[in-house]
Amino acid sequence: MKKSLLIVFCLFASTLFAQNPLQKLGESLSKVELDGGLKEALIQGITKGTTSASALDGFLKNPLIKLPFPEDVKNVEDRLRKLGLGTEVDKFVVSLNRAAEDASKSALPIFLDAIKNVSIQDGLQILNGNEQAATDYLKRSTTEKLLTAFVPIVAQSLDKVNATKYYGELVNRYNKIPLIQKVNPDLKQYATQKAIEGLFKLVAGEEKEIRTKIGARKTDLLKKVFGGGN
Repeated sequence: MKKSLLIVFCLFASTLFAQNPLQKLGESLSKVELDGGLKEALIQGITKGTTSASALDGFLKNPLIKLPFPEDVKNVEDRLRKLGLGTEVDKFVVSLNRAAEDASKSALPIFLDAIKNVSIQDGLQILNGNEQAATDYLKRSTTEKLLTAFVPIVAQSLDKVNATKYYGELVNRYNKIPLIQKVNPDLKQYATQKAIEGLFKLVAGEEKEIRTKIGARKTDLLKKVFGGGN
């Protein structure tokens, strides 16, 4: 009987640890290790995410983050395609994603600056949080800065790849259709918001990899903080 109870207790204890192994790791880590490991994880995730987003087709050929024709004027796209302007619509969508890719090159320094301000308390919450706790932290601490910094960058990128020109031509054609409600949505705001959302989705994906796959933990410190090390 005692032996049976001991076995049950051991199984119960091992189950608890399996459900929350990071808490045990967090308690055994020094502040230096915790701080360094979390920042290393954030830097790895952010660098891979922004590098992926800013590459050619980083947005365009990734269904997770591809920027579509502005959703709030979807009727405009549908009407233009029915009028035989599908090629022009597609050209604009390509240029819209090219602008997001170009603007994403400027995101990394903003993210890296936010990492400097991660406190030990923030670190413990991130370590023991859900699979995108670090990404959520970055959203809280960088979204406002990203929006401020990205608006002029996206505007420049939109002009650089002719997205503004293509969009203006499409909207002008649409607004000439009789008996329709004219539109003039803010392309710059739309592209900025979508580009930032896309970046966070990629960073969240990288964070999940580090948390759930030992192979994604590239250094000894990451392995020690997130498991899989000595």
